[in-house]
Amino acid sequence: MAHPKHKLSKQRRDKRRTHDKAVVPTLATCSNCGATVMYHHVCPECGYYRGRLIINKEESAK
Repeated sequence: MAHPKHKLSKQRRDKRRTHDKAVVPTLATCSNCGATVMYHHVCPECGYYRGRLIINKEESAK
């Protein structure tokens, strides 16, 4: 296995790690009920996506 001959500086190490961060998901408000929804996802409260009913919440609750 390869072993480093010299110590890596903190700056060089941190430059490599700049892209290893957590990203916050983009949130939007549902146009039907106003709940907070992740982009490109069906609203968990009312079941609508882009103004169309995708999941009928009354049927799924039974």
